[in-house]
Amino acid sequence: MHRNALRRLAPACLAAAAALAIGGGASAQTAAGGKIKVGFMLPYTGTYAALGNAIENGFKLYVQEQGGKLGGREIEYFKVDDESDPAKAPENAAKLIKRDQVDVVVGTVHSGVQMGLVKVAKENNTLLIIPNAGVDEATGPLCGANIFRSSFSNWQPGYAMGHVLAERGLKKVVTLTWKYAAGEQSVKGFKEAFESKGGKVVKEMSLPFPNVEFQALITEVAALKPDAVFVFFAGGGAVKFVKDWAAAGLKDKIPLYASGFLTDGTLEAQGAAAQGLETTLHYADGLGSARDKTFRLAYAKTFKLQPDVYAVQGYDAAQMLSAGTGAVKGDMSRKAELYKAIEAARIDSPRGAFTLSKAHNPVQDFYLRKVDGRENKVSGVAVKSLADPGRGCRL
Repeated sequence: MHRNALRRLAPACLAAAAALAIGGGASAQTAAGGKIKVGFMLPYTGTYAALGNAIENGFKLYVQEQGGKLGGREIEYFKVDDESDPAKAPENAAKLIKRDQVDVVVGTVHSGVQMGLVKVAKENNTLLIIPNAGVDEATGPLCGANIFRSSFSNWQPGYAMGHVLAERGLKKVVTLTWKYAAGEQSVKGFKEAFESKGGKVVKEMSLPFPNVEFQALITEVAALKPDAVFVFFAGGGAVKFVKDWAAAGLKDKIPLYASGFLTDGTLEAQGAAAQGLETTLHYADGLGSARDKTFRLAYAKTFKLQPDVYAVQGYDAAQMLSAGTGAVKGDMSRKAELYKAIEAARIDSPRGAFTLSKAHNPVQDFYLRKVDGRENKVSGVAVKSLADPGRGCRL
């Protein structure tokens, strides 16, 4: 072996030996009073960069409010840009879990990346808190004792809107989405609620992700003349769809409803075309609770930005970790007790308090929101304490 390589290895070997001498690795160090290592695997570049930053900001805000400690231990942060690239997910997860030996991974946004991250976290029994990706499988067939979510399942907001439209007595609805997991699972939730109460999805339409050539599909919807249309789009695609819908003259002819991501973070770009649109999500503007007001003020003062649903999900990921670390007094080696404590926690969230289902997905209220200016203002509760069914989860 090259002499320089040996020189580099020596300190590492000594550190490993020292760790073993006190009982083994990172968890022993944490138990003995070292820092709790938190690894962020989030998008810091590309389309979802703003989401990754909001999640991190929310998480750090809660920790800061606790004096920089959880379970009596200081927090040390590690970051990996997941680049929203599913192919890089196993390698990026391994950087945090194997190289940095983090106690918990907080990630991620993109559902495809999430699948790879869940696999690595399960293989290593590393605590994973999902602060956004709604992919149903993470709290379904791929659920695990160490896998938790502070956000939503794709099924939930769709189901909530299906319930609303059925309650309004609508009978014939067309659905339209990108052909990928988030869209398809959202439509599945919508259809389940809507058809269970007597409605009928007369046509399910889709186009490849991230295609934004909507015109032919909008023309087809106009010809079908349904009572309403339910869609799932987000980001730039959501902006273009809402504008195209209005430009086609359908805004005042066929009611348009959606999962809340259609109008979250997109209202400024959508402008007049979005006014009056109704969506369902687990957070909204104008909730008015003391908890939400305090959170919004603290976030705005700290980051000079208004918080959004992503910031709330990051904040609540930290609250979930706090519930676990508090129960084990910061000893991250007591994994079974740590997981049990998070599972049993009641999270005092800005969105409204929530608990976790047996599959570790939030059981939470879903709000009906209406676009007014640049806000998704709450107009009511679509479904109270909605639990994802967690189909396929064996815990």
